[in-house]
Formats: sequence, C-alpha cells, structure tokens
Amino acid sequence: MANRPRIGVTGTARFWSPGWWCAALALRLAGGIPERISVRHPPTGKPLDGLLVGGGNDISPEHYQGDIEKPVKSDPARDELEIRWIKTALDNDIPLMGICRGAQLINVVLGGTLYQDIRNIRQHTYNRPGLLPTKQVKIAAESKLASIFKTQHLRVNSLHHQAINSTGKGLKVVGYDLDKITQAVESEQHKIIAVQWHPEYLIYLPSQFALFRWLVNNSN
Repeated sequence: MANRPRIGVTGTARFWSPGWWCAALALRLAGGIPERISVRHPPTGKPLDGLLVGGGNDISPEHYQGDIEKPVKSDPARDELEIRWIKTALDNDIPLMGICRGAQLINVVLGGTLYQDIRNIRQHTYNRPGLLPTKQVKIAAESKLASIFKTQHLRVNSLHHQAINSTGKGLKVVGYDLDKITQAVESEQHKIIAVQWHPEYLIYLPSQFALFRWLVNNSN
C-alpha cells in the first residue's frame, strides 16, 4: 500500500478548535495524514508532503503595512510560526492550501496587502458571519479551481472581515463575491490554492471536499 501523504495543518493552539478537527477529518477522508502544528503543537519532525494554513485571528497589520493603531484580534506568535512554514513550503515547492486567514497570510508572505476591514465596503453581501453556504462566489472559467469544483458558481460560508487587496507575487485572483471582493487565489508558479471561506465546514458538499482531495493528491 502506498504511503499516505502527511499534511501539516497550522492554526490556533486552543484544544477546542473546530477548524482543526474538521480539516483533519477532511484530509483523512481524502487519503492524507493530518499533523497539527501550532505554538503549542510542535511538529513531529517527519517530512511533510503538503501544508494547510487554517483560519483564525487577524494578521498583525505590521506584516502588510496596515494601520497599527486600529484594534485587531491578533496572535503575533502564530503569525511568526505560520510565516516560517509558508516560506518553507514555498522554498521546497510543497503544495499549499490556505483557508480564510491562511489565504490572507499566504498573500502577505508573497508581498500582497489586505483590506483591514471590509465591512464598510460591502454592499451586496452580508456582514453577518455564518457557517452555512449562503454567499455567492463566481470562479474564473480557466482556473484550476474551476476544474476542481467543476462549476463556476458556488455558494459558500463567510466568517471574515478582512480580505486580500493587492495580490502577492505569482498569485492570480480567480474568485469574487458579489462585491468583487477577492474570494480565491491560485498560482501557476507554485502549487497554491487559497480561499476566503471555510471549506472544512462544508465537506458534505462534493465541490468543497474536492479542495482537500486536491491537496492530498498533489502531495503524493
């Protein structure tokens, strides 16, 4: 039997972390072995075949020339840990997937910027956070994501108040919501797919589970 790819999953250090448990389940179902990595969960040292950067608190604004005077729920220790892991993945051409904050941080590491708070620029989408797939997203026709989802039109959940503004080096915007706010990016230079929503809570939808299958299959 072929070895199952080991996928590092970064995120919050809290024990009760539904994002970790749901992402771990999705990766196991897709054929991978998830390894939790956080400021309280050191890596085992076994080689990683892929990396998933999860959602959570805001990214500290000093990492993307944001307003350091604005109040944010940041986690500087987590920022530093995940930035190191993202750079390691990029340097070693390890497949990389970002979820919500993870998508934003991948963008920042590649030199992009963020909207620090999108609530005032939303007009056609709700500010209310929710786990159910109620928000409309359109995916670019010729993108990797369109081939993964097998559709250009999605309904997704939404838990964020920050978003990608300018894209980092090598990243291409391939998904928008009704307000034209970036919802998905990918790279032709690296094996990167990153989405602004939380597919780990939507794995009962074949299109969303396909994201985890992509990460596992590309980590072989």
